[in-house]
Amino acid sequence: MNEKYDRLSHCLRIRLIEEKIIELYPSDLIQSPVHLSIGQEAAAVGVCEHLSLTDWVFINYRGHAFYLAKGGPLPEFIAELMGRRTGLSKGKAGSMHLAAPKQGIIGASAVVGSSISHAVGAALASKIKMEKGRIFVANFGDGALEQGLIHESLNFASLHQVPVLFVCEDNGLAVHTAVCVRQSFNTESLLSAYNIPYLQVDEGFDPEVVSRAAYEAVTYVRSQRRPFFLKIRTCRYREHVGPGEDFSGGYRSEEDLAEWKARDPLIQQFDELSQARNKIRDEIDAAVQFALNSPFPTQEDLLTDVL
Repeated sequence: MNEKYDRLSHCLRIRLIEEKIIELYPSDLIQSPVHLSIGQEAAAVGVCEHLSLTDWVFINYRGHAFYLAKGGPLPEFIAELMGRRTGLSKGKAGSMHLAAPKQGIIGASAVVGSSISHAVGAALASKIKMEKGRIFVANFGDGALEQGLIHESLNFASLHQVPVLFVCEDNGLAVHTAVCVRQSFNTESLLSAYNIPYLQVDEGFDPEVVSRAAYEAVTYVRSQRRPFFLKIRTCRYREHVGPGEDFSGGYRSEEDLAEWKARDPLIQQFDELSQARNKIRDEIDAAVQFALNSPFPTQEDLLTDVL
């Protein structure tokens, strides 16, 4: 299989896993709120393709796609969502606090933008230790650009020249609010003020385009040991939190999504991915069965792993 097919297959895997979450959600098997990444898969696949196992990604609460693209184990992921003892965090963390340190996936947070400074801090520690080649990725949505923390982090990263890649998934929404009524600034101009290189990808539905841009960004950070900002415009297909659709909210329409879906290769090339689809569904079914066969935490587990 060629690289293009492989990238699409990785995107498809993420989408099918999230569609399984949607299928399971009404049964109350999922013991956690979920912020789905459907529609944003190409951003994660395109970036993580160029990362090594020792690179760290600090994901956000809408982090399923980056978790899976970075190599996070699927059975333990499903078990965590179901609140089972075999989950990533023994069922205590749920969807919004995923972590898999062995794969370089550092714990997410439900607080908008809160893990960005952690990525910068880790990059500073790496610089102090004089590590070579390793980079750190801060992944966040466009809503985080309105938090004070991002500006402190951009300033610090630029001032101290640390190897951090800022990856903004710009779906144009902060919950139900469009970017035009939230931000008075231009992102590229903002990054220029901080003297941080900036690259924007408008075709966030296309893993090929994202991959090329991500390669440029990752290569720069890895070789120059300096920060870089990659902004990927994309589209959130589902509601802010939960498995449903939210057109009744009045802040966007089905026509808005139709424009993106008309260019979505997972939709437009549906038949070409049939072989991969069957294999992925078998993997998902096995992961769900693993979770269903796993025990719930006990009272004795309540205070374990607490510092």
